[in-house]
Amino acid sequence: MASKQMVHMNQGQGERSYARNSGIQNAQQNRMKLLIERAIIDLCSSTLLPDKMVIADLGCSSGPNALALVSVAVEAIHGYCLQFQQPPPELCVFLNDLPDNDFNTVVKSLVTLRRINDPVVLTGVTPGSFYERLFISSSVHLVCSSSSLHWLSKPPEFLTRNQIPAYYIDEHARRENLPMVLEAYAQQFRNDFRHFLELRAKELVPGGQMVVSIIGRHSDGIAPFHIWDILAQVLSLMASEVHFVSFLA
Repeated sequence: MASKQMVHMNQGQGERSYARNSGIQNAQQNRMKLLIERAIIDLCSSTLLPDKMVIADLGCSSGPNALALVSVAVEAIHGYCLQFQQPPPELCVFLNDLPDNDFNTVVKSLVTLRRINDPVVLTGVTPGSFYERLFISSSVHLVCSSSSLHWLSKPPEFLTRNQIPAYYIDEHARRENLPMVLEAYAQQFRNDFRHFLELRAKELVPGGQMVVSIIGRHSDGIAPFHIWDILAQVLSLMASEVHFVSFLA
């Protein structure tokens, strides 16, 4: 889980470390590059180019992947300013993960990021769960997150309250209880994802952008759990609430 239980990827640079066994995650980040570049264009062109911009990667982990998303954003900002002959803004980059993450490796990577970028890029780490507030209100221009939001804040309360295991060794019991277990996890994901969006809505500047990716899988036909349907439900509900509040105002 992602907040109270301090789990983390294998540290260091050894054979079994996350740094040397994260090719799938890297491929997912590469697919986000175009989306991040488009988000930067929207940020830079929708209003006057701000003189300061804050970029945050939530669930950065460690190793070479830690800088992948923020590096794309920094390069896109510099490229936009070069193309339109505008002075680049002062940039601040934050990398977030749980406190037990291998931040020693991350900090060394951040030093490299600062060295190769001009003008200066201010950098920092923000330990903590992304199911809690991480930044001050209306301060972040771009939030990125890749292959992280499938980590839940806690086990589903229904299962823990009724002492129902997530996985039964006995195949018959497992098949019999699987629909109930999947629905419990689906409901926990709905709650967590909605809470994540509410927190980021407070931290993003007006017009701020967010680019996230979530790994899913096809249903096995026993008890369908369609993650994209859940995402659509959460976003649709939040959008209706925004319109309702605007109408009342």
